[in-house]
Amino acid sequence: MESIFILYVKDQQQARDFYREVLQIEPTLDVPGMTEFQLVNGASLGLLPTANIKKLLGDKMPDPSQAEGIPRAEVYLLVDSPLDYHTRALANGATELSPLMNRDWGHSVAYSLDREGHVLAFACATN
Repeated sequence: MESIFILYVKDQQQARDFYREVLQIEPTLDVPGMTEFQLVNGASLGLLPTANIKKLLGDKMPDPSQAEGIPRAEVYLLVDSPLDYHTRALANGATELSPLMNRDWGHSVAYSLDREGHVLAFACATN
């Protein structure tokens, strides 16, 4: 099974540039209306403009732009060096929510908000 997790974004190019810098990978797909980054184990992160999803799904779809800046999802990435990812996110315009700390579920995690208001968590297992 392959999984694509899609974030609705206001500005596709700005979001693409942000995630390219933070993840330190190039998109595997970058066309008007969709950008994708291949993660691991068959998972991808997609960036889809809010205007496009509204057109695609019509009037029954609540307008995601009405919730702009209000976190409604979290991207939780297990990485080798969460501090490096967190630092790159902050350097590229993210807002720090919590510095890297050991959590009671066995991970060391740093939290931030990307420019669109999505929560980003960069984590690694603690021993």
